[in-house]
Amino acid sequence: MSSSSGTPESWISSFCSLLGHEYFAEISEDFIEDDFNLTGLQTQVAMYKEALEMILDVEPEDDEDEDDEEEEDEGDDSIEGEERSNRRAAAERRHHRMASDLSIIESSAEMLYGLIHQRFICSRAGIQQMYEKYEMGHFGTCPRTFCEGVRTLPVGLSDVPGEDTVKLFCPSCLDVYVPPNSRFQTVDGAFFGRTFGALFLLTFPDYDISKRGADTLGGSHSRGGASNASDGEDKEKINGMNVQNLGPGLGRGKVYEPKIFGFKVSERARSGPRMTWLRNRPLEIRELDEAAMYGTAEESEDDLEGNGVRTQPRQTLGSGRKVRRTNGGSPMSIVEANVEFGPGP
Repeated sequence: MSSSSGTPESWISSFCSLLGHEYFAEISEDFIEDDFNLTGLQTQVAMYKEALEMILDVEPEDDEDEDDEEEEDEGDDSIEGEERSNRRAAAERRHHRMASDLSIIESSAEMLYGLIHQRFICSRAGIQQMYEKYEMGHFGTCPRTFCEGVRTLPVGLSDVPGEDTVKLFCPSCLDVYVPPNSRFQTVDGAFFGRTFGALFLLTFPDYDISKRGADTLGGSHSRGGASNASDGEDKEKINGMNVQNLGPGLGRGKVYEPKIFGFKVSERARSGPRMTWLRNRPLEIRELDEAAMYGTAEESEDDLEGNGVRTQPRQTLGSGRKVRRTNGGSPMSIVEANVEFGPGP
């Protein structure tokens, strides 16, 4: 294949430009040539060496030498006709075998590229490239109505090839969906893996994930990404994440409530809502900050009493289970809970 400028197009560029491969990032050759990044892949891919040469566009030299020998044989009149025909038959069988092997190498190259891609998008250069694609809305939007068009991320439900196809993860409702277009339903989910989605959110904690996919059409890049970090505003964070990014598509007003003639359906009814707690979100978002509520596990009783909290001796609940509670307030206000499993009765 060749591009419009006349220069031949690389195998990586042609692979990523195929229909249904829009989710893939173009891996740099420097990343592939580093043996450390390919550790353990030799045993997972058939014809590993040939597939790697195809990805890197390394042309084998044996073919040219064989062609030259055939030309010399054809031009030599001293060779008898029978020997010449035998050589041609052997060359045809060799070329036929190479053509059959080429299809196997091609499939192995696609498998190898996908496994390398799973590692590349978790690197600094790869996740930055996926960030640019996410900013442009290449991965689509969440089909859920209450997410209001939040953009999704491609993820896999397994890191092992052949188990499941690629899915779309919505950071607003924290759920995964099947891509709406059927051309993506043949892409292996292991080529993206289970790490990328969570690592993306941790790498860009200041990104405004509530930004709708339709906003990318106007080129409004100033609302999300690294620009938010340079606004000079100290945004409230819980466990290293911005409060506005903690499940904005969940909670009150973000869950469908069925009604009959304007009246809510009771949860006790046979046709009432079920499993709505899966999309619950606390009214007070600070309830999610467990580190601030209970402290670290290394805090001692002296540290707690120094902060004005008087603790009772640990009470044994059952076999080996101990819990310490505060004197004042409700007995359910637990300061610290330590569970120790001892030998059975």
